[in-house]
Amino acid sequence: MTHPDYLAPAELHLGSDRATAASQGARKFSSAAKALRFAIEEAPPISLRGARLTVNDRSFPRPDMLALYRSRRYPLARKNDVSTRR
Repeated sequence: MTHPDYLAPAELHLGSDRATAASQGARKFSSAAKALRFAIEEAPPISLRGARLTVNDRSFPRPDMLALYRSRRYPLARKNDVSTRR
């Protein structure tokens, strides 16, 4: 997996499955890093089941989102122990 530009605008779909996530529409964020932080640190865990992040026409499903958040390249501070919870 190649990393997206963490500073690029992003869209985040959340839902208990892909259909629900798609039907609820995307939340827009000023950066992919902020979208990842919201998804991992603030959104209910069940909403990550169908989650998908879109950055520059590239789509990242939940497993990739978790890897991007845990990456050394992730530019924002993380909450303690969040990366191991989900």
